[in-house]
Amino acid sequence: RGNCRGNPNCLVGIGEHVWLGEIDENSFHNIDDPNCERRKKNAFVGLTNLGATCYVNTFLQMWFLNLELRQALYLCPSTCSEYAAGEGLPKDKDYEPQTICEHLQYLFALLQNSKRRYIDPSGFVKALGLDTGQQQDAQEFSKLFMSLLEDTLSKQKNPDVRNIVQKQFCGEYAYVTVCNQCGRESKLVSKFYELELNIQGHKQLTDCITEFLKEEKLEGDNRYFCETCQSKQNATRKIRLLSLPCTLNLQLMRFVFDRQTGHKKKLNTYIGFSELLDMEPFMEQKNGVYVYELSAVLIHRGVSAYSGHYIAHVKDPQTGEWYKFNDEDIEKMEGKKLQLGIEEDLAEPSKSQTRKPKCGKGTHCSRNAYMLVYRLQTREKSLTIEVPAFLQELVERDNCKFEEWCNEMAEMRKQSVARGKIKHEEVKELYKRLPAEAGSPYDFISLEWLQKWLDESTPPKPIDNTACLCSHGKLHPDKISIMKRISEYVADFFYRRYGGGPRLNVKALCKDCVVERCRILRLKNQLNEDYKTVTNLLKITVKGNDGFWVGKASLRSWRQLALEQLNEQDEDAEHSNGKMNGNAQNKDESNEEKREEEEELNFNEDIVCPHGDLCISENERRVVSKEAWEKLKQYFPKAPEFPNNRECCSQCKILEREGEENEALHKMMASEQKTSLQNLFHDKCRPCLGSWPQETDELYIVSQFFVEEWRKFVRRPTRCSPVSSVGNSALLCPHGGLMFTYASMTKEDSKLIALIWPSEWERIQKLFVVDHVIKITRTQAAGADPESTLYVSEPQLCPECREGLLCQQQRDLREYTQATIYIHKVVDNKKV
Repeated sequence: RGNCRGNPNCLVGIGEHVWLGEIDENSFHNIDDPNCERRKKNAFVGLTNLGATCYVNTFLQMWFLNLELRQALYLCPSTCSEYAAGEGLPKDKDYEPQTICEHLQYLFALLQNSKRRYIDPSGFVKALGLDTGQQQDAQEFSKLFMSLLEDTLSKQKNPDVRNIVQKQFCGEYAYVTVCNQCGRESKLVSKFYELELNIQGHKQLTDCITEFLKEEKLEGDNRYFCETCQSKQNATRKIRLLSLPCTLNLQLMRFVFDRQTGHKKKLNTYIGFSELLDMEPFMEQKNGVYVYELSAVLIHRGVSAYSGHYIAHVKDPQTGEWYKFNDEDIEKMEGKKLQLGIEEDLAEPSKSQTRKPKCGKGTHCSRNAYMLVYRLQTREKSLTIEVPAFLQELVERDNCKFEEWCNEMAEMRKQSVARGKIKHEEVKELYKRLPAEAGSPYDFISLEWLQKWLDESTPPKPIDNTACLCSHGKLHPDKISIMKRISEYVADFFYRRYGGGPRLNVKALCKDCVVERCRILRLKNQLNEDYKTVTNLLKITVKGNDGFWVGKASLRSWRQLALEQLNEQDEDAEHSNGKMNGNAQNKDESNEEKREEEEELNFNEDIVCPHGDLCISENERRVVSKEAWEKLKQYFPKAPEFPNNRECCSQCKILEREGEENEALHKMMASEQKTSLQNLFHDKCRPCLGSWPQETDELYIVSQFFVEEWRKFVRRPTRCSPVSSVGNSALLCPHGGLMFTYASMTKEDSKLIALIWPSEWERIQKLFVVDHVIKITRTQAAGADPESTLYVSEPQLCPECREGLLCQQQRDLREYTQATIYIHKVVDNKKV
């Protein structure tokens, strides 16, 4: 079942099972069926998401299904249509739209008649100057684009084209203000392209519209200046709807400003809305037709206002069926799937989220819908829109390119299958003759190369046996484990077909390397015997001066050190003629690094002092017998030798005495300083700026770093160096001014400074070198209010440098290094 690595005669489990028996044609290629990219019958065309452009795609699909807008855009003349009226479109040049209208025309024509399952809107997105990597505010994009489109179309001569945006999307309302004193009515008429509805605190769409139109009282500081009364008067103000467009866009204000965080947040509350919306109760004049039917629901999936995914549920005006537009993927919504505005969140639903309220027939509710689009209900049949000839020619060109691509992919699949069948027959024939029969000539060949020959995904390269050669240019005995023995017949075929070399036949095995390997194996066996001998010799107590000093650490690891030396010799024998492959070279480098790291661990060097003599610590060494030492010297001939009567290093003895004297001095110094500066040692005894002590009007400041370093020394005088100076320059700016205000020293900067009593400051100046004196003085007039107390620092605060420090701290808060970022992978709307 598996290949026996190390046995050159085993030719099973090297990848041959893929080729034996009947094979599925699909296994010969990894090219997807190009027909999967083809548009299905009666299906809509999707749009590629270019990174973060899903919000653009949803609006494009919604505008495309506004038949009046599409028809008007097709009527818009373009530079291309003028050219087409003359000599036709140049065949050798790709069409590049010049204006936003032309981009939209071409996109709509492709969405209408393309054969592709989805198309690329990058030309349109680039023309608008949108950043494909950054998600914009979808509602803001809708407003700005409608404004841009209206401005562009206003220059057209055809009134059907010129007025399409106003006719389809533009309504009128009036801000009406009524004076409570005289009853004078002031009216300001304004156009709108969408109604922005507050949803906070509401459950139904009609409640949101009612609030939008509700009366507002103007009182107090907010009173209204009445022209008739010629004075400020209490008044009421409200919005009156004067006229409504054919397409009524209702923006649900899901993204609101959060004052606590200073950022936008998303409201995930449910809003109910019906498929039919009667706007007559909200109109000033009641004699028109104001019944609207739902035509689109734009949805934002995700809990954050700054991320997530946009999709659209849009009604086909010609069939009345609903579709879900999700970038490249478009799905018909029917049966249980027909739940408008309902999409699962991209993040885990929180426990605090409310349950979905029950909805009756013809009503829906959503917590992710951010825009509802209603169309005026009419009895007219839907329009049949033809793509203009010049645009249809462009679409057909693109369709031809698509067909060419499909044919190319199909041909590539066909060629891969043909190559695969040839290889299949070749492998079946050669694999039978691969084993070398007893007594017949044979070749050694790399197992890795054989596996690549049997791997259908990678065409085999020329045979390269250089990695298996020893320094004598022959087959290294240790490389047999990664080689396979094959018949001369198959080897001849391989070298004829694929080339390479050198060929390694029956005479290729290197005798010199085999002899060297046997020598090292014998030494390794001898090491096991010598280890037992040395262990027994170490049990004997040495008398007189016949013994030798050996490091205890060296004795514990001598066998391992000797074995590593033998392994290094073994590895040196493995070196080839300089043509090693990548892995072997990496192994060499790693061994070299390992040796560099372990250079200091040579045998018996652990008892050599820095001066090259015997170390003074007897705990690290012991005496061994002459016989034991001679055995060890056989393995470590260069090891430093110290007879039993050898004196230890005289320089180390002097340094040891000096070290003992220094330790005693440090202990005495630490004890004196701790007794002298008791308040500095204990936090509880230090003064606090937040509650200034009554007994003094002066306090001194040192850096907290000095206090911490001094405490370390006092607690462990033998391990830490004594502190000699107070470095207050760290608390001052380059101009010599103080970097902290009195208020900041009581709060956020309190961790950087330490306050000192005047009496203790006098002792600090005697014990340490002080570079800068920093003092805070309290001044308070007799009988004055405590709040009028002044605190003056010497040196004074430097305002410029303080401002710079605050700015730097703010920058630091926004910059992260070595931060852990958690990523949730979502597959089929389920977190993995």
